[in-house]
Amino acid sequence: MATENKPLSEYTDQELMAEAKKMRSVNIQYALLIGFLIGIILFSVMKSTIGFFTLIPMYFVYKMIKNPTQDRAELERLLKERKLK
Repeated sequence: MATENKPLSEYTDQELMAEAKKMRSVNIQYALLIGFLIGIILFSVMKSTIGFFTLIPMYFVYKMIKNPTQDRAELERLLKERKLK
């Protein structure tokens, strides 16, 4: 299987496909978690209790959205280049 230190360009076709599948799974998990955190924020705002419990989810949503997408862009480029997608 692929190692974490190996650049994406050195992955085999099978390793690239596995990495793409893993990345899709992670994206779905992030989307669900971001939706849950936004729900907490909305609930907090509706209850008029903007404070500590509103700021924490806002921080985590910001960090997840700001997640580096360079690996994903490189993975997409390699998949297209090798005609795997």
